[in-house]
Amino acid sequence: MNFIKKLYYKITKTPITQEEISNSVIAAIRNGGGQVGENVDIIETKIDLGEPYLIKIGNDVTITCSRILTHDASLKKKTGYTRVGKVHIGNNVFIGANCIILPNVTIGDNCIIGAGTVVAKDVPDNSVVAGNPMRILSTYENCVAKNLEKMKTATVIDLYPKDILKDEETIKKLTESGNGYVL
Repeated sequence: MNFIKKLYYKITKTPITQEEISNSVIAAIRNGGGQVGENVDIIETKIDLGEPYLIKIGNDVTITCSRILTHDASLKKKTGYTRVGKVHIGNNVFIGANCIILPNVTIGDNCIIGAGTVVAKDVPDNSVVAGNPMRILSTYENCVAKNLEKMKTATVIDLYPKDILKDEETIKKLTESGNGYVL
């Protein structure tokens, strides 16, 4: 992705934004026959666009720094063929950094895929999963409830990260507590 950003800047003399990259990936999926819902953010993610018609992404999805594959060429040298498979991602799904979504999987609605997870099988609705091999950690509802409870005693900052950098008092609060919640 850095190459694209540099090339774009070299041609236009303006930096390309993450939103523009996300919109171009979404357009490529849609133009290739795939489906992408509304309010979808695809952030520094590599998506196999060889078979975009096999991709379906629901509404309210965030995919961060991950990889989505619709093909498996592991036996191409022996069989002469590449196996392909759908990737369907439901509504209200968050996919954390460095995940790998393999072909022929469905991620249900209301799911959180933890950073570094390899998704090699279907993820049921309302699941929080992580790991390699992937395992279910909790339900989506339990994860939300647990974090809302933690927020009652945690450091909660009503600022975005870029604004926190300008506020030394907030930086001090977060540094002293060691963790917290920000917008």
